[in-house]
Amino acid sequence: MKFIESYIRAVDAFNRRVGRFAMYLIFALMGVLFWSSVTKYAGAPALWTLEFAQFIMVGYYLLGGAYSMQMGDHVRMDLVYANFSPRRKAAIDSVTVLFLIFYLCVLLWGGISSTSYAIEYGERAHSVWRPYMWPVKLVGVVGITLMLLQTIAELFRDLLFLRGVSVNHHSEAGL
Repeated sequence: MKFIESYIRAVDAFNRRVGRFAMYLIFALMGVLFWSSVTKYAGAPALWTLEFAQFIMVGYYLLGGAYSMQMGDHVRMDLVYANFSPRRKAAIDSVTVLFLIFYLCVLLWGGISSTSYAIEYGERAHSVWRPYMWPVKLVGVVGITLMLLQTIAELFRDLLFLRGVSVNHHSEAGL
């Protein structure tokens, strides 16, 4: 029991830090897009900016996914679910989350395979800039892994709640 609570708290704390870092990637994205606009207006467009902006967006989205789940800010169909008691929500979530865990495992397997390929063969993007693809693919694998760890933590949290033990989220604990 203590191990599970420790796991939840550790994953929450780590994903909170990573998610808070990822939030600030939006400023890097804005800077790159601003530079793109300036260079286009000056008549000498930088060829790397839009593709680099896409790479930053991958990090922003995937590294922030676990934090978004932890904070309950992800998209959910609440038409019927919102009316359920917390206990019933936990019971439903503890079953439906298994589908998400399966999906994330398949996604992680494909991401690791794709990243390994990119590293082994020096895969590059098919653009004028031609950056190596392994860094952005590695960020994807890390983001998917963090999401999987957070999903497991949410499953544990729901199961503990059903047993009468409450392990609060950081936002609920005032952290």
